[in-house]
Amino acid sequence: MHDKFMWKFLTSISNNLPLEGGGGREATGGGAAMQSHSNAAPPSQPSPLKVEGAETLLTINNLDVSFGSGDTATHAVDHISLEVHKGEMLAIVGESGSGKSLTALSILKLQPPEAKVSGEVLFEGQNILQATEAQAARLRGNRIGMIFQEPMTALNPLHPIRRQIVEAYKWHHGIKGEPAQQKIKELFASVGLERLADRGKIYPHELSGGERQRVMIGMAIANDPDLLIADEPTTALDVTLQRQIMQLLKDLQTSRGMGIILITHDLTVVRKIADRVAVMKGGKIVEMGTVKDVFEDPRHPYTKMLIAATPKGIAPPITSDERVLRTHKLRVWFPIKSPILRRTTGYVKAVDGVSLKAHKGETIGIVGESGSGKSSLGYAILRLAPSEGPIVFLGNDIQGLKGKALRTLRPDMQFVFQDPYSSLNPRMTVGALIAEGLKLHFPQLSRQHVRDRIREIMLRVGLKEEMIQRYPHEFSGGQRQRIAIARAMILKPKLVVLDEPTSALDMSVQGKVLDLLRDLQRDYGVSYLFISHDLRVVKALARYVIVLKRGEVVEEGEAQHIFASPKHDYTKALMHAAFGDTL
Repeated sequence: MHDKFMWKFLTSISNNLPLEGGGGREATGGGAAMQSHSNAAPPSQPSPLKVEGAETLLTINNLDVSFGSGDTATHAVDHISLEVHKGEMLAIVGESGSGKSLTALSILKLQPPEAKVSGEVLFEGQNILQATEAQAARLRGNRIGMIFQEPMTALNPLHPIRRQIVEAYKWHHGIKGEPAQQKIKELFASVGLERLADRGKIYPHELSGGERQRVMIGMAIANDPDLLIADEPTTALDVTLQRQIMQLLKDLQTSRGMGIILITHDLTVVRKIADRVAVMKGGKIVEMGTVKDVFEDPRHPYTKMLIAATPKGIAPPITSDERVLRTHKLRVWFPIKSPILRRTTGYVKAVDGVSLKAHKGETIGIVGESGSGKSSLGYAILRLAPSEGPIVFLGNDIQGLKGKALRTLRPDMQFVFQDPYSSLNPRMTVGALIAEGLKLHFPQLSRQHVRDRIREIMLRVGLKEEMIQRYPHEFSGGQRQRIAIARAMILKPKLVVLDEPTSALDMSVQGKVLDLLRDLQRDYGVSYLFISHDLRVVKALARYVIVLKRGEVVEEGEAQHIFASPKHDYTKALMHAAFGDTL
């Protein structure tokens, strides 16, 4: 979801447009611009699945969204047809670039201005694609709500969350003052934020990821929409928050009778919560049916590939006695200062007494919910955050090292961040990005030697040599993550901290990245600290697992034992959220 489309949606729901019918529920009108025209769906794709006795809420007929013209035209959404019924959840699944989000944007007439759109999007029999902008704006956030993928980007950081929710409700209903405030309290309660209902000004940055996502849901349902579109609503959330958010959506679907379109690449979520599923590939719907039918008896090879793409594998045993890393009761405490005299009144104990050790070629999995201290631990170990307690790296305590003494160790200890698009300089080519560390730490190397090393590592991580002059925005998410891995591995480090390196990737891409990490570990003998909230990925890669809760280790041990028989209630809750069969 590009920011400009998201802001167009948020702007449209707060424009003071005259509402037809008084209350905004008849906002679509009945003018000629909204009349429907039938188009036959192409026979190459599944026809919309009819649900006996269900009231049809939305019908998409032969929708096509293309860019360019003539023989060079790209059909990002290629003549698809589907239906959404009142009170059901339809999941649209597929890998990045399959056309899922563009389909959702087209439903709300938010496709890019350069896109060419044909077909029908019939909402209660009226074609949204033929609506005027004013008519479409009255639908957005009123009859049709949308939950965006990244709430921190969607919410205005300069306005309190109460004001942002009131705004969505006020402009569509013309209600202000006490009635609007009462509505806000009801909305807070309906999305599980009762504790915030009576608080004053609360800004988005003061909330956790799960709370921000609940605020987005509250804004989306403020006007009691008939249809709710949720675009990757749980991608960046840990497993317990994922479970809570999806349970919330299911409860709202049941209690309000809404139709929901869930767009996701996470088939585990779909299997637990959706009623029907449409599988997209290359802009086409290749398979459609009930969740039970599609998962138990997939017909299309692509669907079978997606279902089989769950991260698999078992970490190899330790083959070396060489210890790369050891910490003992490591602490990362951030002081809390008084607002006036700036005296320290307490501490946020991000990491509180964590001891670990890693051998050559070993992967240690660090798991826990958001705020458990996982990333702070990784930053502290690489001396990127202040900490207390010994950090023994390659036999030397590096806790007190500064300046040149610390810089000489940097090539041996590298970091791969969660979002490669944010960590890669958009103004640098791939070749320059990969070579940056090599040139910084080894300035004596010749240009030819640097070029040879770049080509070698690019091929090693599955990137083609001709990509060397391209920029980060020209790559997919999986390719950008490979660039980030190449940037770290070109230095042949002894230790790499991987902070959520697969959380935003499709499952099939996750599997390829994990295979790459295993191959690099085998060939280079590198040790990994693998930080993740995705326990399926940790299970496939880590030999040893440490479970963190509020900065403390609540359980640790061999991965196979932790996953087979967790002892702590917190670990059991994480496992149930990740692997439980039902919500």
